[in-house]
Amino acid sequence: MIAMVMCAGEGTRLRPLTYTLPKPMVPVANRPVLEYTLLNLKRHGIREVVINLGYQSNVIQSYFGDGSRYGILIHYSPEKNLLGTAGGVKKAENIFRNDSDSDFLVTSGDSLTDINFTSLLRFHRKKRAAATIALKKVESRFEYGVTLLNKKDEITNFIEKPSWGEIYSNRVNTGIYVFQKEILKRIPSGKFYDFGRQLLPQLIRTEKACGFEFKEYWTDIGTLAEYKQAQTIVLNKGIRTRPDAPEVRPNVWVGKNCRMERGVRLHAPCFIGNDCFLGKNAIIGAHTIVGHRSQIGSGSVLSQSILWDGVKVGAGARLDRCIIGKDATVPREVSYHGGAILSLSKDLI
Repeated sequence: MIAMVMCAGEGTRLRPLTYTLPKPMVPVANRPVLEYTLLNLKRHGIREVVINLGYQSNVIQSYFGDGSRYGILIHYSPEKNLLGTAGGVKKAENIFRNDSDSDFLVTSGDSLTDINFTSLLRFHRKKRAAATIALKKVESRFEYGVTLLNKKDEITNFIEKPSWGEIYSNRVNTGIYVFQKEILKRIPSGKFYDFGRQLLPQLIRTEKACGFEFKEYWTDIGTLAEYKQAQTIVLNKGIRTRPDAPEVRPNVWVGKNCRMERGVRLHAPCFIGNDCFLGKNAIIGAHTIVGHRSQIGSGSVLSQSILWDGVKVGAGARLDRCIIGKDATVPREVSYHGGAILSLSKDLI
């Protein structure tokens, strides 16, 4: 089976983090969020994927290459003008047609999930559905399509981005689907077309579409709050994929070639990337991530903060619940609190 991984969007709700980085490349515990998706697909036996590209496509393509280092084959489908979720799949139709499987999978490249794709595919085939939507129960439902199921798990109603009066279910569309290839005939070529707003509402009126509710973790990483929560989930081993560094003690990961001076304290859970320097008496508090090649000055205190690669924190600085962009510099003896973000140009936003 071939999976389509949607990566062409701009991630506007996650700005300013996505001003210079496509959303699928935003790091979660120092892995691009897209990497978690690819590793999970491989875990469930899917070793061929199509990634559609739009905003800053070169960043994704140069990082993942042909997929060989992950043991998968990656096809890229660039979109000069965005075609929407269904339109993007239609553009890659020839790749799906060359696969012997009668179904194909669609998933998002900018969400973090541990969904069991094997169970999803088994459910879809047992139901003999034209389409299956992976559903998750959530508290806040305004940003996602909501669904209503009957006792046979068949979708009887679906509304994308509902208003308050249209919220009748807490099962939301996660953007993960399985489709029979026949649905490709329903998608127009060369134009913007969306699964949630256009294809699915039509499909459930004429075909059998089912909802697969899963228990594993899922978040869209659409906001800064969701982005921070995703880091916590990974550091607390809430999904199967672990941070890419040796675990020196429970829930404390330290990369290669790190140098720590006397008095440094690391509080679990936390992550320190490769080639980092931590000065005398620096404190890395719980739920803190320090990216590769970062330098933490003597006496600095970091708590619940996310530092991207190459950050320099001056001596005596205090960071609490901050996100610090790549290669930024934090001056000596300053204190930033409550989600302050440094831009990649090293200036405060």
